[in-house]
Amino acid sequence: MDLRKLLNKEQYEAATTVDGQVLILAGAGSGKTRVLTYRIAYMLDEKYINPYNILAITFTNKAAGEMKERVKKLIGERADSMWISTFHSTCVRILRREIDKLGYKKDFTIYDSYDQKALIKQCIKELNINDKDLTDMEILSKISKAKDDLITPAQYKRSNESNFKLNKVADLYLLYQKKLKENNALDFDDLISKTVELFLKNPDVLDFYQNKFKYIMVDEYQDTNKVQYELVKLLANKYKNICVVGDDDQCIYQWRGADIRNILDFEKDYPACKVVKLEQNYRSKGNILDAANNVIKNNAERKSKVLRTEAEGGEKIKIYRSYSDSDECDFVASKIEELIKEKSLKYNEFTVLYRTNAQSRGFEEKFIKRAIPYKIIGGLKFYDRKEIKDILAYLKFINNNADTVSLRRIINVPKRSIGDATVEKVAQFSLDTDIPLYDCLLEAESISTLTARNVSSITKFTDIMEELISMERQLSVSMLIEEILEKTGYVKELKNSKDPEDESRIENIKELVSAAVDFENGTEEDKSLSAFLEKVSLVQDVDNIDGEQDVVTLMTVHSAKGLEFPVVFMVGMENGIFPGQASLNNEKDMEESRRLCYVGITRAKDILYMTSAEIRRVFGKTVSYAQSDFIAEIPATLKEYVSGNKGGLSTRSSFANKSASGGSSYNSYSNKNSYNPHSLMSDTNHRPTMSYSEAEKQLMNAMNNSKGEKTALTKDEAAAGRKISHAKFGIGTIISAVPQGDDVKLTIAFDSQGIKNLLLSIAPLELL
Repeated sequence: MDLRKLLNKEQYEAATTVDGQVLILAGAGSGKTRVLTYRIAYMLDEKYINPYNILAITFTNKAAGEMKERVKKLIGERADSMWISTFHSTCVRILRREIDKLGYKKDFTIYDSYDQKALIKQCIKELNINDKDLTDMEILSKISKAKDDLITPAQYKRSNESNFKLNKVADLYLLYQKKLKENNALDFDDLISKTVELFLKNPDVLDFYQNKFKYIMVDEYQDTNKVQYELVKLLANKYKNICVVGDDDQCIYQWRGADIRNILDFEKDYPACKVVKLEQNYRSKGNILDAANNVIKNNAERKSKVLRTEAEGGEKIKIYRSYSDSDECDFVASKIEELIKEKSLKYNEFTVLYRTNAQSRGFEEKFIKRAIPYKIIGGLKFYDRKEIKDILAYLKFINNNADTVSLRRIINVPKRSIGDATVEKVAQFSLDTDIPLYDCLLEAESISTLTARNVSSITKFTDIMEELISMERQLSVSMLIEEILEKTGYVKELKNSKDPEDESRIENIKELVSAAVDFENGTEEDKSLSAFLEKVSLVQDVDNIDGEQDVVTLMTVHSAKGLEFPVVFMVGMENGIFPGQASLNNEKDMEESRRLCYVGITRAKDILYMTSAEIRRVFGKTVSYAQSDFIAEIPATLKEYVSGNKGGLSTRSSFANKSASGGSSYNSYSNKNSYNPHSLMSDTNHRPTMSYSEAEKQLMNAMNNSKGEKTALTKDEAAAGRKISHAKFGIGTIISAVPQGDDVKLTIAFDSQGIKNLLLSIAPLELL
């Protein structure tokens, strides 16, 4: 391979600098995966490094799989000797070999969030803590943060002795960890923190892996948290051949522990490191890149770099300000139909990006109405469905009989007359005697608090489980699932059900069997039940994105990181949504929101739409938010305001029709709080103010002159932006006023009743 012909100058430098420490600052779309794969090929073919000595860590299974496939095409089967995987997968692999040194068995179970909640609820009950004071999610969040910061239960207890609430969390943390160990289980945070603990307590084990991984590469380094940082530092400490790749401008996970200082301070950790900047973008048109650069340059906490491209400028960023969230959804749906027809695009070339999953509903409704095929990333995942979790719980327990969380889930599923009261009697006996729960079930007749009927039901259950446990090593995973379905009567109960949903549950279970067959036919050497469960537990939602499926993708901007689409719609671009309300009052949060916006913009290859709404329903209330400050940060020369599609959309208010006919952009101001249309004239950040329409001047005069008196609304006063009161619907704001013969049709957003269409001559309206 002649890498000089295959890579640009900066890419070549990054790929061929192998020894020592390297920081590759890879801008969006700059070909970092290409650099990493060629770097690995160069290490093997030119530097004769053994693939056994290379560790490449990514953040998603999808990225790991893509990298491995590309490396395999370059170097062949030697790629199979390398570890190319996520942080969690890497740690699971180490722990499967070494965790007995921490007092666990090697067949440990990995608990997901559902399992964690079930276990923490047991702890809350056992410690008699009021769950109204501390919710399970709040507790697990604090425990997760402690683990990410490598804080043990004892340390957490000592540092929070004077805080009553956190003291309770410390007690729960201690008991939670104790029960995890009793169940021979780890949660996701444990996978990495226990690996660090393993290395710190066993220098010989650390030495082995340091000698094995003489060359370490870490992708998306800006998203590492403290425990991930410590893991990498420990592994690289002996040979110090470490290459980290990342982009501080794309650090968007600080809310879950990512520390941007890890990448910003890499040169402090390794003063002799070489820094290579990849600034050539191969994804987006020029105007899109320029827009991204102009937004992100407003962040203070970043390393200097500017994306560039040889591509043409392309179309300007298209800004659409709707009068309502429903109108916004209509616009996106009709624009997709229009572009498919005019540009011969496919559905899978479009994506709709929003700040939160809750925003998807309106788009789903419009897409269904227009027969636009779509897929949501971030909804209820396949492996989170009840029927799938039920069967997986059977598999988990068969694999690990100490797993009481899975045992409690399946003991009466399908129903077999073992109610909660019976389970609690056995659980209390287990607690009193310090005998594992399943062992107590096997000896149910010796528990005096149980009735003969209780014992009979329990014995039938344990007989089934003992038979299934004995089958585990003789059957493939798919065959074992089928045995579970048959012997427990799970599918039979669904077939006999009158609930129409149960038919789809049967289809989902069939899909689980298919997943097991795919696993058995895959390339993995280990076909055991433990390996299957491990693979399932590490599946991430973005791993299921199928680029070949011809559907529009709906997802959060966070989920879109690493992806690209010809046409991108960034929706809900309003202060209070994107950026969120908290960001408007905190500069650090604002910088992260701006990085998130930068990520969204740089997902677009050819066309980018940024939409917002004057009013929308949020938590059942009608609110009105200003257009996002991030849109204002894009120069007027790079954007254009567009109206609704051909003949398609509702009349918009005079405010919304203030398009970019020149000068400053619509709503180019910052209002730090939720606000009403009266605040459209404010300009708290001293940006150029817009000129006022006659209606707006009338509104300002009305506001200035108002003393709170109520007068009947007249035809002359019926203008967009007016604040009114209705005898039944309460306070509202006029969105539009359209002449209709001798009357006026009013569209009004009421604070508590939503949007109503009323005739002025009939409606009992008073001017405020």
